[in-house]
Amino acid sequence: MTGLWLSPEDDPRTALPQERGEKPTVLGYLAHYRLTLRLKCADLTPEQLATRSVPPSSMSLLGLVRHLARVEHHWARRCVEGHEELDRLYRTEEQPDLDFDGVEPTQACVDEAWASWEREVAHAETVYAAAEPDAVVTFRGEPLEVRDVLVHMVEEYARHLGHADLLRECLDGRTGV
Repeated sequence: MTGLWLSPEDDPRTALPQERGEKPTVLGYLAHYRLTLRLKCADLTPEQLATRSVPPSSMSLLGLVRHLARVEHHWARRCVEGHEELDRLYRTEEQPDLDFDGVEPTQACVDEAWASWEREVAHAETVYAAAEPDAVVTFRGEPLEVRDVLVHMVEEYARHLGHADLLRECLDGRTGV
């Protein structure tokens, strides 16, 4: 367990749900990955959370929190619920990468990012719990199954948690979780 900062006994993540099947499994993985994001960002200062990876990248842990809030908002509200008219979080025509580029090393920016992420996760959990994987939604004029959205959400978190692993290790050497 060298390098790990959390023992298995202290890990707040639970095993996948006992209920089996496509939907509980996918939602279980998604819940696990969401909590892993929290753990990857735990016990860091605003300055550390806002530290960018490698130039010219603007990626940071705080940027990832903002980006994943944007992803949660986009897929649950704009796609599954069909509210394409909603403005996108952390994105404007002039600043399409505001999720990363708008990061500031302040407690206010950190608090706002986590509040946004928590709000969007809570909303998405409700939306996905009520939706059937084979339900078809229309997004940008094209049919899309909810299952595709759910799998994409798992993929989004898995990819970005890989980034979070490297960002965290560069900050304080911690690995694992």
